[in-house]
Amino acid sequence: MSTLATLQKKLETDSTAYQTLQKDYTKAVESRQKLDSQLQENKLVQDEFKVLKDDANIYKLIGPVLVKQDKAEAVTNVDKRIEFIKAEIDRVEKQLKDLQEKTEKKRVELVQTQTALQQLAAQQQKK
Repeated sequence: MSTLATLQKKLETDSTAYQTLQKDYTKAVESRQKLDSQLQENKLVQDEFKVLKDDANIYKLIGPVLVKQDKAEAVTNVDKRIEFIKAEIDRVEKQLKDLQEKTEKKRVELVQTQTALQQLAAQQQKK
């Protein structure tokens, strides 16, 4: 296989890997946004609990049914959910950072391969 064919194959491989990394990054960004939204919702619920009296009626939606729930239990559940969401946000943030680094590295590789391919093609045209 000639050097030109090898470079073209590497360019294809790098391009596919780069596109995959970009898709993964986009999915992670969407996941991060969804988690942000969930966090804000739960913080609003947490704020509402603070203004409720201790004997207030709280209902939890389970399927199509509203079930009465103890305020202390509801507060605990929301607090735990907020902790979980924050941990997930941290995990996704690390994933985003990692994907960003990998994407940038692959982009540099791709540019180098394209440059080498263009130089080789130019040399072969001169012959």
